[in-house]
Parts: sequence; C-alpha cells; structure tokens
Amino acid sequence: MKKIVLGIVMAAGFISCQQDKVAYIDNTKVINEYQEKKDIEAKFKTKIEVFDKKADSLSRAFQGEAQAFESEAKRLSQKVAQEKYNVLLQKRQAMGQQLQMEEQQLSQESQKEIDSLIKKVRSFIKDYGKDNGYTFILGANEAGSVLYGDETKDITEEILQALNDGYKK
Repeated sequence: MKKIVLGIVMAAGFISCQQDKVAYIDNTKVINEYQEKKDIEAKFKTKIEVFDKKADSLSRAFQGEAQAFESEAKRLSQKVAQEKYNVLLQKRQAMGQQLQMEEQQLSQESQKEIDSLIKKVRSFIKDYGKDNGYTFILGANEAGSVLYGDETKDITEEILQALNDGYKK
C-alpha cells in the first residue's frame, strides 16, 4: 500500500513538473518595430514621393494645356473647338488611368512585401518557440486575442531583439 501511495505521489510530482511553457507577444509591436518593416516603409515612402512628384508634374502640364486651349478656343469655330476639347479630354482620361494603374501597382508591390514579411515573422516565432521549449506563444493585439497576460510571460522584446539581430546579419 505504501508503495502504491509513493508511486502516485511520485507520478503526480513528475506530471506537475511537466507544465506547458506559455508566453505571449504583442504582434503589432513586433511588426511595427521590426527594422526590416521600417526599411520597407522607407523604401515605399520614397517611391510614393517620386510618384506624387510625377503626378503633380503631369497635372501642371495638363493644366497648362487646358489654359492654352481655353485661350485658343475663343478664336476657333465651335466644331474645331469641340474636336480639340475631345482630344484634350481623352488625354486627361489616359493620364488619369496611367496614374491610377501606377498607384495600384505600387500599392500591390508594397502589400506583397508586407505579406512576405509577416509570413517571415510568423515562421521565425514558430522556430523560436520550438527552439526555446515553448508549448504556446500567443499573440496579443488590438482585436483582443490575449486580454490579460502576466508581464513575465511577455516575450515581445526578446522576439523583437532576435528578429532585428537576424536582420542586421
């Protein structure tokens, strides 16, 4: 009987020592403070500035043409003025479509890089969890997937440091 009780106590002690290792990270902070994301944003900020300058330049050039047309239209017959107006209108539409297409392409390129970055971070966290013996690493964000977590279980800074160290290499 003593052996059975001793066996149960030892088994209970063994089982209690094998608790799950659980932590959480602030997903938003990890992504927003990851240096690679900051670099991607800087790259696209530059591209957007170049695009905006191009759009402004084209718009100013078109406005100049429109003003020249207004001055010229007064001296032209109504039929010729209408034809030139239609040509100018088509040019404006083509310019608008071109700029919209370039803006959409820039947006898609940016989203593709951000999506790739998020996959990379998720994979890193998964590997980090395996390598460091975690059973679970939960993600905290504005949506409230972790409503409360003991601050000692927050490994956001560890993950962020490891990600940035790996990126620097």
